[in-house]
Amino acid sequence: MRLTRSIQSGRHINLTDFYIRYNLTGLVIDPNAIKRSLADSGLRSTPQRYAVMAFLIERAGHPTATEIFEAVNRVDPRSSRATIYNNLRDLVRAGLVREVAIEGRAARFDAKGMRHHHFICDRCGKVEDVDWYRVPRPAAASLGKRVLRECELIFRGLCATCGPRRVSPLKISNSKEGLKRWKKK
Repeated sequence: MRLTRSIQSGRHINLTDFYIRYNLTGLVIDPNAIKRSLADSGLRSTPQRYAVMAFLIERAGHPTATEIFEAVNRVDPRSSRATIYNNLRDLVRAGLVREVAIEGRAARFDAKGMRHHHFICDRCGKVEDVDWYRVPRPAAASLGKRVLRECELIFRGLCATCGPRRVSPLKISNSKEGLKRWKKK
């Protein structure tokens, strides 16, 4: 895992608390930007916390805490599992990382960058990003004394891989319905 990449003619854009550059070959992480984001959130920039943030920013997808632990330890084997979990908890509380809870499965983590919603596949558990759009705020009366911090949506269903597929003739012929069709002929 490379935590930084050489800067080619990229443009500098602001994604929430991160200053990340995009270029034609991919994502470029500014190490000082991660440190600034941590400091601005009241967190110390420890080597382990920095490694977790860099991994989450660089990685496309939504890794579990175990996947983050394994990846960070491939680069620097000094981190314990408890350290990674504690850092993830602190990063979530600071608002730098989003925890995506999936019923019956390990939570997944996502570096907060550009706002987006999530789609979770019921069959394989894959978590995919869905473009952001504004969610209407509930009526004040329905909230009661609650203070709303943010609204986000989680869509559930079948991903493109698990979704309805065309049934092959072989599967029909081996099914009970296929046998009924065959007997009628």
